[in-house]
Amino acid sequence: MSQTAIFWPMIAQTGLIFVIYLIGSVRRLQAVKSGAARAGDYKLPFTEPAPSATVIRNLTNQFELPVLFYVVCLSLYVLNGATLVAVLLAWAFVVSRILHAAVHITSNDLRLRRPLFIVGFVINALMWVWLAVWLLRA
Repeated sequence: MSQTAIFWPMIAQTGLIFVIYLIGSVRRLQAVKSGAARAGDYKLPFTEPAPSATVIRNLTNQFELPVLFYVVCLSLYVLNGATLVAVLLAWAFVVSRILHAAVHITSNDLRLRRPLFIVGFVINALMWVWLAVWLLRA
């Protein structure tokens, strides 16, 4: 397997961020058009309508745990540790983030959202363990 395979899950995760930005923008425009918000409300969005607020909160989430994901992926690449196991873990993380985002911006059901977050958290932790094991073997 090529070391560069680790970049595809990173590209997919970044694609998710762009999609969330787009959905947030559309929902904010819809809120203004429907009268649920005024354009000026978004200067300091303390009273943002729920449909766009959940998307914006999810967007914030995409710059929290995924930051550790990008760092571990790049570290594995630099150290030639982007093995099949690492790439599969990376894809599993991305799938967990896509599912988490889907729940967050639709039903926002915490009974579903929380376990999906935990799955992504554990996968991310496993990637860091994989990196540590890789370093110990070097």
